[in-house]
Amino acid sequence: MIPQLPFGRTGHQSSQVLFGAAALGAVSQQDADRAMETILRFGVNHIDTAASYGEAEVRLAPWMKRARAEFFLATKTEKRTYPEARDQIQKSLERLQTNQVDLLQLHAVVEDAEWEAVFAPGGALEAAVEAKAKGYTRFVGITSHSLNAPRLHLKSLERYAFDSVLVPWNYMLAQR
Repeated sequence: MIPQLPFGRTGHQSSQVLFGAAALGAVSQQDADRAMETILRFGVNHIDTAASYGEAEVRLAPWMKRARAEFFLATKTEKRTYPEARDQIQKSLERLQTNQVDLLQLHAVVEDAEWEAVFAPGGALEAAVEAKAKGYTRFVGITSHSLNAPRLHLKSLERYAFDSVLVPWNYMLAQR
């Protein structure tokens, strides 16, 4: 079994290896089922998906119906405005066939202009905070995928008490 560690400020004991469900975006349900059986067998209890990962949320839906309690389920929105993010969050819940995810992340906030849009009045952060208030998610996080990520995350944490931040780490880039 894969060891577990506390995940962010969520209190969840997540497997040290989480399952990036982007891998399910373009596979059959049969292939997705085999992958899910494998992660369960090895004790992976944290699934990370996103609306933008093709059919990944749809492939996960049967598993959420029968084994929802086994997983810490995270999804993401890459939309930057309140109405777009609100609609995408609802669509993700429908596609996952669940009424709540554990973590909703503002996804791939890379550029300063994107950050400004997310945090502006009428921005995506408002949709995430509303989703938490309505019980659609238990936690709110933010992700970034650039060398700019640490700076943007620090700036983000000054504006909102995110429960998690996803920081990229790339061996080759770390050699610079």
